[in-house]
Amino acid sequence: MDKSSALEYINQMFPTEASLSGVEPLMQKIHGEIRRVDATILSAVRQQSNSGTKAKEDLADATRAVEVSFSYKIQEIKSKAEQSETMVQEICRDIKKLDFAKKNITTTITALHRLTMLVSAVEQLQVMASKRQYKEAAAQLEAVSQLCNHFEAYRDVPKITELRAKLNNIKQILKSHVFSDFSSLGTGKETEETNLLQHLSDCCLVVDALESSVREEVVNNFCSRELTSYEQIFEGAELARLDKTERRYAWIKRRIRTNEEIWKIFPASWHVPYRLCIQFCKKTRKQVESILVNMKEKPEVAALLQALQSTVEFEKELENKFGGDVPIPTRDIGDDIEEIGTWENSSQNVSKIRKQYEKKFAAGQESGESETTGNKDLSVPGAGFNFRGIISSCFEPHLTPYIELEEKTLMEHLEKVVQEETWGIEYGSQNNVLHSSTQLFTDIKKSLKRCSVLSKNQTLFNLFKVFQRVLKAYATKLFLKLPKGGTGIVAAATGMDGQIKVSDRDERVICHIVNSSEYCHKTCGELAEKVSEIVDPHYVDVVDMSEVQDEFSAVITRSLVTLVLGIETKFDAEMAAMTRVPWGTLDSVGDQSGYVNGINTILSGSIPVLGNHLTPVYFQFFLDKLASSLGPRFYANIFRCKQLSEAGAQQMLLDTQAMKTILLEIPSLARQTSTAASYSKFVSREMSRAEALLKVILSPIDSVADTYRALFPEGTPMEFQRILELKGLKKADQQSILDDFNKHGPGFTQASVSAAMPQPVPTPPALPLAITNPATAAGFIANSEDVLTRAAALGRGAATTGFKKFIALTEAAKDRKDGPLRRLFNA
Repeated sequence: MDKSSALEYINQMFPTEASLSGVEPLMQKIHGEIRRVDATILSAVRQQSNSGTKAKEDLADATRAVEVSFSYKIQEIKSKAEQSETMVQEICRDIKKLDFAKKNITTTITALHRLTMLVSAVEQLQVMASKRQYKEAAAQLEAVSQLCNHFEAYRDVPKITELRAKLNNIKQILKSHVFSDFSSLGTGKETEETNLLQHLSDCCLVVDALESSVREEVVNNFCSRELTSYEQIFEGAELARLDKTERRYAWIKRRIRTNEEIWKIFPASWHVPYRLCIQFCKKTRKQVESILVNMKEKPEVAALLQALQSTVEFEKELENKFGGDVPIPTRDIGDDIEEIGTWENSSQNVSKIRKQYEKKFAAGQESGESETTGNKDLSVPGAGFNFRGIISSCFEPHLTPYIELEEKTLMEHLEKVVQEETWGIEYGSQNNVLHSSTQLFTDIKKSLKRCSVLSKNQTLFNLFKVFQRVLKAYATKLFLKLPKGGTGIVAAATGMDGQIKVSDRDERVICHIVNSSEYCHKTCGELAEKVSEIVDPHYVDVVDMSEVQDEFSAVITRSLVTLVLGIETKFDAEMAAMTRVPWGTLDSVGDQSGYVNGINTILSGSIPVLGNHLTPVYFQFFLDKLASSLGPRFYANIFRCKQLSEAGAQQMLLDTQAMKTILLEIPSLARQTSTAASYSKFVSREMSRAEALLKVILSPIDSVADTYRALFPEGTPMEFQRILELKGLKKADQQSILDDFNKHGPGFTQASVSAAMPQPVPTPPALPLAITNPATAAGFIANSEDVLTRAAALGRGAATTGFKKFIALTEAAKDRKDGPLRRLFNA
């Protein structure tokens, strides 16, 4: 009942207040009903519990009854089956005996019938063999062989043994008749007897029916007989010569062409022309090798190459005719060789690649069509025989005169192109490379193409080593073309010329040498790659141009350092003019000094030319070396000046800032701004030392030591003493300031040249060991700083290691605060 129904029921039961007296009896009635329901539920639960236990017991009893019943039924069925089987065997016992008897009788009848056929066939085969009826004998021989296979189990039967012996005797008779008849082939009888070719064609049928060894023996005898006349002809003194090699190949070609119709008697599966050519190649190799070994003098290169070329061409003809296990390249090797050293723009490369692939695709379609239509009868079982090198490989040990001639020719051409070199670039050229460089690689490509046609083994590798020597010789000639200078302390410290005077033309020539060396460096790698693709795989690992590339890298490094030294030499007069300025008597500050204008004029004349001719990477290296040399030199040149007045120091500070501006404008002047950011940071760091030095000189006397220590944490007492001399202090005044500096100084116990130098300055042997005059000592130190600073800045760039690796190291050293390379750039 829902809530509303319950309320209605209560209101109905107790409608009035007087009826509420019946509530108590009603509650008792309800409680009694509840107890009755609970008792009923409890009784049902107990009954259900008892029922579950009984159900499990009933299920177990039923399972046991089923198992007992099943076992009994199975045993009963099994026994009945055995009884049935025994009954069937009893019934069929007699029938089985009859079946075995029938089978044995049938086998015996069949064996006797086949034995009769075998006896008859052997007799017929004997008659055919005696009459040389090869065509019929071939078919009969196959039938007899099949009949004999049925009697393999009866080998011990005397009659079978007798028949087998008779059959083997008949085969020997047929074999002897076949060899006898084939001996007449090639003697001219085939033109006289019209039926001889057909008769020999029938012989081939018998040979195929005999063992495969008989066919091999027939073919080998025929090839040996055909080549007997060849051996007799070309072993004679007249034709056993190297210049007669081509006639050997003409002989075999003529022989094959003349007898092509006659040799059709041989089945195509015998591959008689193919086997004949193999034996011919082996005999020819033996004879040619004997000729080469027994020659008393070196063979003429022309005759040697002519013989080798005709041999290679003959091998290619055999390869194309008979096929082999070496794939024929779809693209000519000469096309790949021609691509070595070609510098073309991207549009030309794209069009060239498109044409090459169109040509390759068309060639592929043609070869696919011809593959399905031609040369089907020339397929050789197995992997095929590789004709390439079967004869020509014997020339390999004897091609030294050819290699010597190639080397002599290349060296002569090198001398010629270097002598004819104008050391300038033709108008309209895009790569700024000398004509001698491109011409040299043109000659090398021609030589490589010639050799790749003749050999791809030891001879090609020997020629590659010739290329290495020729390219090294060219690198040496480029090196010797660089301007030379005098010798001195810088040359002793760096192994290079200290003073190099270069003209405007010399600067352009040096740039051309740099570009040509880079072209040779790159093309050497391409040449090595192409040779690796062509040469025999045994030599691939030793085909390396790294030594030659290092030679050209050394030329590039020396060329760029020569440019820097040449510009530095032009600065000598301006640096000397800087020291002659009366800095101690200047009383006012004006415009930038004349030596600064002179340096600006020098750079304005040289930098645009260098920027136009050098690539960005080499121009950046040049700028870095120039800044690393000019900055320390300018710093050291300040010490070479005499006393500086305050106005003189301010004027020099103005000049320093003007120098810094001039150096920062070099990338714009050269129209190469790609490296302007890193270069500007580098120049600012180098020139800031000179600015800091002048700020120390301009500082008051009482604070000069503190200023020096703040701006030069690694400063030395000797350098500080020279600064005091530049300020014009007397000896007595200097001593008190020096004592105070040494007391609070950085703790140096030995005097060094300056913070700019990584090592102490060695005492030149020409000077006395004891220098008593401080001014003289300071002057010597300034001069040594100038010379050795340039040596440290320039000389280390002349290493013969890879140039690009050196650039990477110098770039990494720019941002470091310590280490030898950092000191190099601080020098």
